[in-house]
Amino acid sequence: MMCYLAENLLIYCCETCTNLPFCNHRKQKVVESRAQLIAKLGDFDLPEEFGFPSLIEYLTTFWEDFTCLDVSQCMVNKTILSVAAKYVDSDLSACLPQFLALATKASMWCGKHLKMTLMSSEESQEEEHCNLFFQLLLDLLSLAAATIFSLSKYPVQGDIVERFILEQINFTKDVISETKINLTKDVVSETKRISSFGSEVIKVVQAVLDGVIRLCKEYCQAVNWSLCDAKLGKGEDNVGCEEANLTHHVINLTKGTIEKLCELGVIAARDGGSLVTILNVSWKGVVSLLQLGEGALAVKVNIADIIVALISLINEPLRCAAEAWSSPLKEIISVTEARRTFLPVKFYLVNAVKICSLNPFQAYQVYKEINLCVLTISTFRILLSHDQMLKSAIEVFAELLEKTSLDILSSILNSQQIKQELKFELLECLFSNECCSTSIHVKPGRNYTGSSMNEVLFIGSENMSGARILMLGRVALFLSFLRYSMDFEDDVKGWITRKLGWLFDILIEEEIYSSILVMKIPVLHNSGKAVECDWQPMLSALLLALKTFMIVATSTFAWLELEAFLLENLFHPHFLCWEIVMELWCFLFRHAEINLMRDILDKFCSLMTLVASESFVLPSSLLRKMARSICMLLNNGTPTMVDFVYNYVVGNDRSQLSSGMFVALLFEGFPLNSLSEDIRSVAKHKIIKEYIGFIDIFDDKLLSTCDSEFVAVPVFAVSASLQSMQDSTSVIGLKTLKFLVVIIRNYRSFPEKPMKDVYYKLFSEMLVIASNMKDLYSCEEMEEVILELHNIFISGPAASDIQLYQCKPYLSRFMEGFGHMEMSETDNCAESRAVWELYHMLFRERNWALVHLAIASFGYFAARTSCNQLWRFVPSDAALSYDLVLGNEANEELFMSELKAFLEKEVALLSVTPSSEQLGWLAKESLVLKEMVQKITNIYSETTRYEGMEIDAVNKSNKRQKLPDGISKGMEMLQSGIKVIGEGVSQWQKNCFESSELQEFLTHFSHLEDVITQFVGLTGNS
Repeated sequence: MMCYLAENLLIYCCETCTNLPFCNHRKQKVVESRAQLIAKLGDFDLPEEFGFPSLIEYLTTFWEDFTCLDVSQCMVNKTILSVAAKYVDSDLSACLPQFLALATKASMWCGKHLKMTLMSSEESQEEEHCNLFFQLLLDLLSLAAATIFSLSKYPVQGDIVERFILEQINFTKDVISETKINLTKDVVSETKRISSFGSEVIKVVQAVLDGVIRLCKEYCQAVNWSLCDAKLGKGEDNVGCEEANLTHHVINLTKGTIEKLCELGVIAARDGGSLVTILNVSWKGVVSLLQLGEGALAVKVNIADIIVALISLINEPLRCAAEAWSSPLKEIISVTEARRTFLPVKFYLVNAVKICSLNPFQAYQVYKEINLCVLTISTFRILLSHDQMLKSAIEVFAELLEKTSLDILSSILNSQQIKQELKFELLECLFSNECCSTSIHVKPGRNYTGSSMNEVLFIGSENMSGARILMLGRVALFLSFLRYSMDFEDDVKGWITRKLGWLFDILIEEEIYSSILVMKIPVLHNSGKAVECDWQPMLSALLLALKTFMIVATSTFAWLELEAFLLENLFHPHFLCWEIVMELWCFLFRHAEINLMRDILDKFCSLMTLVASESFVLPSSLLRKMARSICMLLNNGTPTMVDFVYNYVVGNDRSQLSSGMFVALLFEGFPLNSLSEDIRSVAKHKIIKEYIGFIDIFDDKLLSTCDSEFVAVPVFAVSASLQSMQDSTSVIGLKTLKFLVVIIRNYRSFPEKPMKDVYYKLFSEMLVIASNMKDLYSCEEMEEVILELHNIFISGPAASDIQLYQCKPYLSRFMEGFGHMEMSETDNCAESRAVWELYHMLFRERNWALVHLAIASFGYFAARTSCNQLWRFVPSDAALSYDLVLGNEANEELFMSELKAFLEKEVALLSVTPSSEQLGWLAKESLVLKEMVQKITNIYSETTRYEGMEIDAVNKSNKRQKLPDGISKGMEMLQSGIKVIGEGVSQWQKNCFESSELQEFLTHFSHLEDVITQFVGLTGNS
C-alpha cells in the first residue's frame, strides 16, 4: 500500500509540474503543495523492492523542470535535497549513477543562480528568497559532502564519479569566489545577506574538499600502480584491461582535483588570504595528492604551472608590504604586523618546497622563476635592513623566510634526478658575471625602501641577470649558501668553492663595497632551544659564513680547491679581499693541528722566498705583503711557530735577501717577544749590535758602494722593532740623536740622486726611531735636533724638495713627543720658536692626509705639554681655518670646530646607521679601488702574456743551442769556489767576531753570491 501511494505521489507531482495554465498565485500554491507531497516521501520507509532508481529518477526529473527563481520553487528544490539526504547512507549500489546525476544537476543549477542571487538588490520578497537560496546551497553542499564520504564504500564507477567530483569542486570554487568577492565589497545589503551564512558555507566547503581529497587517496590505494604503469607506458590507455581503465579514471579524477584545488587556493589567497581554512585545505591537498600514484601523476599534472602559481602568491604579500612601507614611516612596524604580513609568504614557500622536493625535474623547468623568487626575497631582506623603523619586521622576515627560501633551491640541487650540469646551470643563473651590468642602478645613500622594493618586485625573469638592484641580494643569498652549505651535496659544495672568485669580483663594486663596510643585517643563530636574531655588520656576517663553509669543506674534495683559492689570493690587489683571505687563513691557523700549522707556514715562507728580491721598504711590495701575511698568522699561533719562521728566514743565512726578509717581517709586526727566551735574546742583541756598528762605521763612502736599501738594514731593523725592544734601547739613545743630526746635515749636502735617496730613507727612519724613545726629548741634544729640523724644513727649500715633502708624515709623528719636554714660551727662545714654526708649516698644508696627521700630532702634544699659550702653535692661515667651499676666507672659529670634530672622531664613528654621505664617500672610494684593481689585473695579464712568449722563445732557443763545455765547467768551478769561501768566512767569524773589516767583506761576498746565482740560472747548472 505504501509503495503504491509513494509511486502515485511521484507520478502526480511530475504530471502536474509542467505547463501549468494557472495564474502565478495559483501556480505558487500548486508548487507548494507538491513540495509538501515530496516531503512526505521522506516519511515513508520504502522497501528495497520499490527501487531507489525510480525514486532518484523522479526527483532528478522534477528538479530539471523548475527553472524560475522564486521562493516556492526554492522550497521545492530544498525539499528534494532533504529527501535525497535521507537515503544517502543507504545502500545506493543499485542507483549510484542516478544519485550522482541528481547531485551534479543540482550543483549546476545552484551555480547558475548563485551570482544572480548575489546581484539582486530588491528587498522584501527577494530577501526571503536569498535566505532560502543560501539554506538550499548549504543543504546541497552537505549532501555533496555526505555523498563523497559514502563513495568510498563502492568501487570506482568511472566517468560518472569523475564528473560528479569535478562538478562539486567547480561549484565550491564558484561559491568561495563569489562569496569572497561580495564580502570584500562595501555594500551593506549584500554583506548582510552573506554574513549570516559565510562561516557555515566555509565549514561545509571544507568538508567537501576534505572528502574529495580523502576519496582520491582511497582510490589511489586501490590501484595496482606497478602493474598498470607498464601498460600505460606502452600507450595502452584505451585497451580493454580493466585495471588500466581503473587507473585511467583514478588518474583523471586526481589530476582534475589537483588542478581545481590549485585554482581554489589562488582564489582563497586573494586580498591577503583571509580564507585561511580554505587556503590550508586546498594547498595541503595539492601537496598530499601529488605524492600519490608512485610518480604516475607527475607525468599527467602540469606541476611547473603549480609552482609558478605559488611564486605569484609569494610576491603578492611582499608587494603589499612594499606599498605600505614606501613612504617614510612614523611608527615602528610591530612584530605582530610583520608576522601577519610574512606568514602567508612562508606558507606558500613551504608548499612550494614540498612540491619541488617531490618533483625536482618539473621544478627545474621553471628554475628561472624560482631563482627570481629567491633573489627577490633575499634582496627584500637587505632593502628592509636600511630602515630602523622596520627592525622588528626584518627580524621576523629573516626568521620566517631566509632558510625556507633557500630550501626551495636545495630541493632541486640535492636531487639525484637532476644532472650535475643542470644544477650548475641553475647556480650560474643566480651568480653570473652579468649581474654587474648597468641596467638598473642603485645609487649609494638613496632610500632603499619604497620605490626600490617595488622595482625589485617588478623585475622579470628575462632581465633578472642584468638587474643591478639585485646585486646586494645576490651577495646575501651567496652568504646563505655558505652558511647552510652543510645541507648541500658535495658537487654543489665544490661549485661554491669555484664561485668564491665571483664573490671577490662583486665585492669591489661600489654598491656592495659601501654596504659591506657599514651595513648591519640580522643573522639567525640557535641559543639553546630558541632561535635568536643577532644584528651583525655585513662584513662580520660574510666572514662568519666563509668560516662555516671552510669547516664544511675540510671533509670534502672541495678543500683542495679552497686551499688553492686562498693561496692564489694572498696577493689580491684589493685590500678588502686580501683582509678576508687572511682572516680565513688565521681562522684555520688558530684551530689547526701543529703539523698543519707548520705546513702552512712552510708554504708561506717558501712564497716569501720567491719574492725576496722585492723591496722591503715599500709597503705595497709583494715581499711586504707576504711578510704581513706571515705575521698575521704568527699572531694567531704558538711561540714554536714564531721560532720556526725566525729560523727559516734568518738561521745561519747572512745574505742580503735574508736580511731583507727579516726586516720586512719586523716592519709588519713580527712578534719578537714571542720567540723562545734564548732566540729572543740573541735576536735583540744582534739588532742592537748591528745598529750601533752601522752608526760607528757610517760614512759617505759606505753609502756610495752599497745598495740604497740594504745599506740601511740595521736602521730599518731598529725602527721596525723598537716597540718590542723598549728594554734594550737605553744604549742607543744619545747615539740616535747625534746620528739624526748627522743625517739631516748630510741630506742638505747631497742635492742630487742617488745619495739623496739613501739619506731620505735614513732621515725618515731616524725620525721614527727618535719618536718612539720618549726619554730622549728631555736630553740637551734634542735642542740641536729641533734647530736642524727648523733649518731644513723652514729655512731650506722644503717646498720644492719632493723627498723632503714625503718626510713630513714622519716629522708629524716626531713632533708628538714635544709634549714630553719643558719648553719656554718666550719669544727669544730659539727652540720654542722653531717648534711653533714647524707646527705652522704642518697646519698650512692643504693635503688632507697631512692635515689629519698634524692635528693628531698636535692633539697628543696639547694633552701632555705644560705650555699655556697653545695659540702660538696655530697660524692664522691654517688650512682648516678656510671656508671648505670657497676656500678664500680664514676663520679661527672654523678651525676650532674642525679641530674638535677631528679629535672627537672616535665618538662620531660609533653611529650605528650609516648616513647617505658616508655611503657616497665609500662609493667614490670603491670606484678608485676598482680602477686600481683593473689596472693591476691588466698589467698582470700583459706581463703573463709576454713572459709566456719569452719562455717559449727561450725553450726554442734551448732546443736549438747548447752552451760550450768551457762555460759549464767554469760555472762549476765558481760554485766550488763560493763554497770554499763560505767555509773560510765561517772560520773567520769564529776568530774575529763582527769586526768592521769582516762586515765589509761579508757585504761584497753577498753581492758575489747573488751574481753567481744569476749566472747559474742562465746556464742551467744546478
